Amino acid sequence: MKKLRIGVFGAGRGMDLAGYFIDLNSEIVAICDNHKERLKTALAKLDKPVATYESFDKFIEHPMDAVILANNFYQHAPYAVECFRRNIHVFCECISNGTMGEGVELVRAFEKSKSIYMLAENYPQMLFNREMKRVVDSGNLGKILYAEGEYNHPVNPWNTAFTKTYKFYPNHWRHFLPKTYYITHSLGPVMHITGATPKKVTAFAMFAPMAEDVPNASHSADRAANITTLNDDGSVFRVTACSAFGAHHNSYRICGTKGQLENLRGMGEQVMLRYNSWEVPEGEEREKLYKPSWNDKDEALIEKSAHGGGDFLTVRMFVECVNEGKQPPHPFDIYSATVMSSVGILGFRSILDGGKPYDIPDFRKEEDRKLYENDYLTPFWSDDGGEPTLPCCSDPNYKPSENQMNLYFEELKK
Repeated sequence: MKKLRIGVFGAGRGMDLAGYFIDLNSEIVAICDNHKERLKTALAKLDKPVATYESFDKFIEHPMDAVILANNFYQHAPYAVECFRRNIHVFCECISNGTMGEGVELVRAFEKSKSIYMLAENYPQMLFNREMKRVVDSGNLGKILYAEGEYNHPVNPWNTAFTKTYKFYPNHWRHFLPKTYYITHSLGPVMHITGATPKKVTAFAMFAPMAEDVPNASHSADRAANITTLNDDGSVFRVTACSAFGAHHNSYRICGTKGQLENLRGMGEQVMLRYNSWEVPEGEEREKLYKPSWNDKDEALIEKSAHGGGDFLTVRMFVECVNEGKQPPHPFDIYSATVMSSVGILGFRSILDGGKPYDIPDFRKEEDRKLYENDYLTPFWSDDGGEPTLPCCSDPNYKPSENQMNLYFEELKK
C-alpha cells in the first residue's frame, strides 16, 4: 500500500485526525495554520520535523497527495477548489460548502479534477450506527419509512475554557451559526443507514434567549431546529442539526414496515431492536436490547479512537478510497456532501420563511446548479471584514445585550 503524503490545513482538529493517518501508513508532510501557537503545539505531537506554513497559498505548493481540510467550519469549499486544481485529494471536516454558490463551484471544480473527495463525517461509524446499517441492509425491518437523528450538544455558558478555545473573538463563526447549519452529525448517519437522500426540507426553530447574566456574544438565541426532509425513496427524516435542549446525547431511530431500531438516550452503545409480533424474522426475538460487537480487524485501534471509533474508521475509509482510486460511497461523496449542506442552508431559509418547504438541489444536474450559481448569501463574517448578508437567528432582530457582551469580554480575559 502506498505511503500517502498528507497535508494538514487547520492544526487544531486537523492534528486530531493526523494521528489516524499515521496509524494507517501515511505521512504528515506539511501543516498550515495562521496561529503560531497552534503550529507549535501541532509539531510537538509528531516524532519528526515537518514543514509548517501560515499561508495556504504557500502550503498548497508543498508536494502532497491529500489534504485534511480542518479550517473554519464554513470555509472549506474555496480551499477544496484549490486542491482540485492540483488534483490533490480532499478529506473535508464537516460541511462541504458554507453557501449555495460555493457548492456549485465545488462540484464544477471537482468534476474537472482527478481528486478523491470525502466528507469526513464520523458519526455514521459509531458502533450503534454501524449496527443499525447492518440490520437495515439485512432487510429485516422491511421498507424504511422514517428516521430520526439528534445531535444534542448543550454547553455550559460559564465554561471559560470552551469560550477561549472555540469562541475566542466576537465575530467568530460560532457566534453567527444558524441552528440548521451544523447538520452532518444528525443527518449523515440516517442517510448512511437508510441510503436515502433528502429532496425537500422544512424547518422550525426553538427560540430561547440566554439569561441576562450569561457571558454571551452569540447573535442567535435559537436553541435548536426541528428539520424535516422528504427523501428520494418516499421516506421522511426528522433531524436537529446541533441542538441544545435537554441533556447531551447522540440518538438515532430507524422505523420500517416490520419493526424499528434505535440507540437509547443515556444507554451508551446499546440498541433496542423491536419487530411487529406478526413479522418477527426467523431466529430473531421480538424485542432485544443489546450492545453490538465491532467484528472488525482493527478493533484495537477503533477502541482508542475519538468520537466512538468514528475518527479512525472515517480516515481508514478515505485512505482505502485513495489507494484504490475510487470515490467514497453515499453519503460521504461530494454530491451527498452538498446535499447535506443544502439541507442546512435551505432549512434555515425555511425557518425565516415560516416553515416554507424548499427543494434540495442535486448538483449532478446543471439545471440545479444554474439555480444557485450566484447565491452567496451567508450569515458569517468574511475574513476581510465583510458583514453577514443573512440573519443567523429565527428572530432577525435578535442580538446579545450590551451587558452580555461585556461579560463575554471579561470571560476572555480570565
